[in-house]
Amino acid sequence: MDKDNLSCANCGVFHCDHLDSDWPSFCMTKRTDDADFQYALGQYNNDPWTKKVFKAAAEIEGLYYGRLTRVEEICLFAQKIGAKKIGIATCMGLVHETQKFVKVLKAKGIDSVCAIVCKVGGIDKTAAGIPDNVKVVPGGHESTCNPIVQARILNEQKTDLNVIVGLCVGHDTLFIKHSEAPVTYLIVKDRVLAHNPAAALYTTGSYYKRLLTPDFPPQRPLE
Repeated sequence: MDKDNLSCANCGVFHCDHLDSDWPSFCMTKRTDDADFQYALGQYNNDPWTKKVFKAAAEIEGLYYGRLTRVEEICLFAQKIGAKKIGIATCMGLVHETQKFVKVLKAKGIDSVCAIVCKVGGIDKTAAGIPDNVKVVPGGHESTCNPIVQARILNEQKTDLNVIVGLCVGHDTLFIKHSEAPVTYLIVKDRVLAHNPAAALYTTGSYYKRLLTPDFPPQRPLE
C-alpha cells in the first residue's frame, strides 16, 4: 500500500511513545513538518489559555492516572482551569444522569451550573426539514434535537466550560462547532451498549463480527 495512505492506525511500533525503537517508513511524525511541532510547543509554553488547559490535563493524567473516574476528572479539570460556570448540553434521555452530575459538581464547590436539554424549544422535526417518515415514531409531534440553540444559550450564559452528556452523533458535532466555551465529554451516547461504544470494538471477534463486513444493518424501509 502507498505509504501516503498509511497512518498511525497501521503502526505496530509506536516509537513515538518511548523513543525505544525506530520510526516506521510511513510514520506521521517523520511526514509532518517540524514547523507544526514547533508551533504546538509554542502554544503549550507561551499561549496563556492553551498553557493553562494543557498543564491541567497533564497534571490530571500524571498525578491521578487510573485513580479518578471521568466525573472526578472533569471536576478537577474545571477547578484547575478556573472554570466558575459549567454548561451542560444533555440528551433528554440522560437528564437523570445530568442531575446527578450537577449534584457532584456542587459537592465539589462548583455552584454555577447551567444544563440545557437537547429538545429545548419543542420544535417538531418537520419544521427543521426532517421528513415525517424518518421520525422515530412517524405521524405525530416529535421534537427535534436542537444543538445549535443549546450552544447559543450556553454562550449567552457565558459558561467557562461546556460538558456534553450523551448528545446524538452529529448533534454533538454541531454543538461543538457553535460553542464559544471549550467542550469536553462526560458521556458518549451508545443506546445499544449502555453508552460504552468501545464495547463494540472489543467484541469484533464475537458478538459484533458484522462490524468487519461491508454490510450495514438493514434500515427501516421508507414509505
